[in-house]
Amino acid sequence: SGAYIVRQAAKSVVASGLARRCIVQVSYAIGVPEPLSVFVDTCKTGTIPDSEILEIIKKNFDFRPGMISINLDLRRGGNKRYQKTAAYGHFGRNDPDFTWEVVKPLKFEKA
Repeated sequence: SGAYIVRQAAKSVVASGLARRCIVQVSYAIGVPEPLSVFVDTCKTGTIPDSEILEIIKKNFDFRPGMISINLDLRRGGNKRYQKTAAYGHFGRNDPDFTWEVVKPLKFEKA
């Protein structure tokens, strides 16, 4: 679920015009609901500093695993939904079942 939410976060940053490229990483510890860290790198393509983009991401996305499952509706369709990922992978496809590919409009104050 972590890979799905960082994919959606990175796509949303680029779609919002905050950067041309974006890498988002998240790390977890077993039994701890909040992530240990969230990291953002726009490869120097950001229109604002990466630290500000990180704050925008944290305000717009809930990185707790249980909430990722709810917000991306990951349990819908059972295993049939994920059988599609066996061919051509989990990312980069416009399948309506792949909710992590949907760009989320980001809420932030524009300068």
